[in-house]
Amino acid sequence: MTHAALPPTPAPRLGKRLMLLADQVHPFVYRDAFPQGVPAVDAVLAAGDLPGYYLEFLATKLTVPVIYVHGNHANELVSEGEGRVAPRGVIDAHGRVVEEAGLRVAGWGGVPRYRKDGEGQYSAAQARWGLGRLAWQSRRGVDVLLTHAPPTGPHAGADYAHRGCGAIAAFMVRRRPAVVVHGHIHEYEGRKLEYTDPASGARVLNAYGYRVVEV
Repeated sequence: MTHAALPPTPAPRLGKRLMLLADQVHPFVYRDAFPQGVPAVDAVLAAGDLPGYYLEFLATKLTVPVIYVHGNHANELVSEGEGRVAPRGVIDAHGRVVEEAGLRVAGWGGVPRYRKDGEGQYSAAQARWGLGRLAWQSRRGVDVLLTHAPPTGPHAGADYAHRGCGAIAAFMVRRRPAVVVHGHIHEYEGRKLEYTDPASGARVLNAYGYRVVEV
């Protein structure tokens, strides 16, 4: 995509405490006593492959925004009557920028295509177009990029299905979010929980399971 020159990206507005979740219905979260024992947070960022009932549970238990993107297993929908609908009480950020809790959050769900069939996958061309469009929406600046797949780099998986997404890395260089939150990379990968991306300066966080972080 080609766009006219844009004004400089504003400095990020952080100083927040965030709950990060992805890929697992965590037993410490999904319990009757939740959020007992959990520090107060400004927002929840759910980085994909979480069932819709779990997202709705978070919305009923917390008074802060729950912002999510879909993963690659199409389990975010909930049953209603004879159909399946999006989870209620939560904010779908895929393909757009949402402003909540004093943060601008850009979202991009799914993963690079790794097999012919299956939802929640995209081609390299779809990633370039979609993330290019998201970068245009982020022209006033973005604080957090919330994705399911990781960018290329240290958090990319060892196998083809969990490889990093180059278009996400390109978005990071173009819009320089202060924080990138992703899922998809499970504990068996043995990756560090976070790193600083040298090209964009972003703090890249793996949200697998459950974490509370200061940003």
